[in-house]
Amino acid sequence: MARSLLPLNALRAFEAAARHLNFSRAADELAVTPGAVSQQIRLLEDIVGGPLFVREARGLQLTDLGRSSVPLLREGFERLMDASALLREPPRRRQVSISVAPGFASKWLMPRMDDFHAAHPEIELWISADMEPADLTEGKVDLAVRYGPGDYPGLTVDRLMTETVLPVCAPSLMDGENAIRKPADLMRHILLHDMSNDGDPSRPDWAMWLKARGVRHPDPRRGSRFNQSGLLIEAAIAGRGVALAKRTLAQADLASGRLVAPFPDGSEAVGFAYSVVQPRDRPPSPSATAFVAWLKRQAVDHDNTMGQL
Repeated sequence: MARSLLPLNALRAFEAAARHLNFSRAADELAVTPGAVSQQIRLLEDIVGGPLFVREARGLQLTDLGRSSVPLLREGFERLMDASALLREPPRRRQVSISVAPGFASKWLMPRMDDFHAAHPEIELWISADMEPADLTEGKVDLAVRYGPGDYPGLTVDRLMTETVLPVCAPSLMDGENAIRKPADLMRHILLHDMSNDGDPSRPDWAMWLKARGVRHPDPRRGSRFNQSGLLIEAAIAGRGVALAKRTLAQADLASGRLVAPFPDGSEAVGFAYSVVQPRDRPPSPSATAFVAWLKRQAVDHDNTMGQL
């Protein structure tokens, strides 16, 4: 017998009734009457030549014939829904607009972008690196990566990574007459300060970090200041001083040897974390969903790498 598709309305009514095991609830879902659902089920039973449901004391139950077809039918409708969503996307929805802080964009996201493009060549990313958080309610931005406490009203929040801060410097500062060997040696070096306005009350500054290690620095607030974490890290790489940097943003340069962490016990955990946020009242496009899934995998890989160091 040639393969042919059974009536879609009948299949749709059957799948809903099989999921609910109730014609009335299936009718509510499909916005039709219970009688219409029953009529479609009878049509399908006439075509396949056997009953799909039986009524028992405990209610409506599937027959073996009906039960065997449900998983494939459900999967088929899910694929149809995905295809419908893709077809409804205007061309620009194949693009994903992401808002991130400049430091996170340059030091964490951009080095990983080749991996995403290799996996999803059909998706074009628009990355907006801004100091101020984007307003996701306007519809111009699909999602954002934010560094903060994780409480963002009106948005769906997926936590990506925690953060620590630690001193980092160029390898050249570990040698020579003023080689860094212990925290007190920092008094002979320029201190680089991260002044990015992330509002994290738990993040220590140099005064707090040095005091916790018993170092009486005459003026720990002196030195160069940077309003972006990425600029702070680049200054440390250039040998301009020692930076108290976010570990997540410095990790790639630490792994490459462009930076070193002079103190094994120098890390301080902070209360803020990185999260990916999306509008709660606007369903994400398939392209945005793919990007978020990729972000989460990258965050897991990053945490695993950090745990091995």
